[in-house]
Amino acid sequence: MSNIVHHRKSYEKHSLEVEDLKAAPHEMLEFWLSEVEELHDYNAMVVSSVDASGQPHSRVVLLRGVNEDGLKFYTNYTSNKGMELEQNNKVALNFFWPSVERQVRVEGELHKLTDAESDAYFNSRPRESQIGAWVSPQSSIIESREVLNERFREFTNKFEGQSVPRPSNWGGYLIRPKYFEFWQGRPNRLHDRLTYSLVEGNWSIGRMAP
Repeated sequence: MSNIVHHRKSYEKHSLEVEDLKAAPHEMLEFWLSEVEELHDYNAMVVSSVDASGQPHSRVVLLRGVNEDGLKFYTNYTSNKGMELEQNNKVALNFFWPSVERQVRVEGELHKLTDAESDAYFNSRPRESQIGAWVSPQSSIIESREVLNERFREFTNKFEGQSVPRPSNWGGYLIRPKYFEFWQGRPNRLHDRLTYSLVEGNWSIGRMAP
């Protein structure tokens, strides 16, 4: 920890100009994702929500789809995260890829996917992950790791020889974005920050000071 105050890195790999941007922000995000596909968990993103007291909470989840409608991820609806999002559907996302010195921020409103969409994704998951969705009372306090191990054995036996159904408290969300910021690290901390803001149904592009 003694060196943390002195740790420095000069960002020099790329630049980002307005003419580099795609017409729509989801296309730009897809392009940047395509350039880091070889990275482990390149689709990891931080999701931030706010609880009833106004306290923000952040955690990492995996992006599972992006198109002109928005960004998708899946989770337990009765977890702390799910309860916070039920109370306040405004959400912020953050992607960070240090190897290319890039970051993307997204802000928008979140809505549940249909049961059919959640079923389709759940059915594509490995069987062990499907069982895991039944096992974990996400965000609840448990006595020990053995509680999870025992529940995994119980549900493995329960669903033996049959398809694993999707739990009713597990499913997907669609984030409908209103704002994107594409950040490219530059020397001397004079980073490029280009934004898309949704204004009356159209995307307006701008540049922000670093």
